[in-house]
Amino acid sequence: MSTGNGSSPAVDGSGPAEGRSTDGRTADGRTVGSRRRALVVVAHHRADSLTAGLARRARERLAADGYAVDLLDLHAEGFDPRMGTPDEPDWGDPGKEYSAEVRAHMARVAAADLIVVVFPLWWFGLPALLKGWVDRVWNHGFAYGGRGGGLRGRRMVWISLTAYAEEEFRAQGWDRTVEHVLKTGISEYCGIEDAAVHFVHESLTTGARALNVVDGALARRDGRAAVPGG
Repeated sequence: MSTGNGSSPAVDGSGPAEGRSTDGRTADGRTVGSRRRALVVVAHHRADSLTAGLARRARERLAADGYAVDLLDLHAEGFDPRMGTPDEPDWGDPGKEYSAEVRAHMARVAAADLIVVVFPLWWFGLPALLKGWVDRVWNHGFAYGGRGGGLRGRRMVWISLTAYAEEEFRAQGWDRTVEHVLKTGISEYCGIEDAAVHFVHESLTTGARALNVVDGALARRDGRAAVPGG
């Protein structure tokens, strides 16, 4: 379940979404009549990992297609995945104000029309860093429940790296299990109906072939062909 090595990610010049104006957006945060925005989230502790390299590829492809891209490197930015009382969901108070760190991340999610998450599959689930990000940021009253109304209208692409060969992975049913958790348990639960899960198999040896998975995943987001170059 290790991710192997790859190229280092680059920091995107568009910067974080915190403080961006919501002018030209619908009530659910989608862009109207302006440049589309994408949030690329990467969860890995090594900048030279294949995971980081694929996140970089996603950023470049989306930028080439006209997206303003916010690259969120959870490890590099020092995100704390531990849940504390300030960010614990309060089912009796959907208007609870969460910590400043979480509110800043919520703003970046809310600003995105497309959310792409790139991560290694560890123990057939999300790494602790990414799981903590979902726990704390995709919270009650924002991503689901209460006054938040979910994240309807957005698109989401999960790109997961696994050392398993595709045939074995599918034979054991892990593709269905992981896809159900990510697509149904997280994306659709938060109102994102246009969600897809893609796997990079044999991540320890696949090398440049992994780029094809990213290209294909992003090419299908609007039903268009892949962007040339990149």
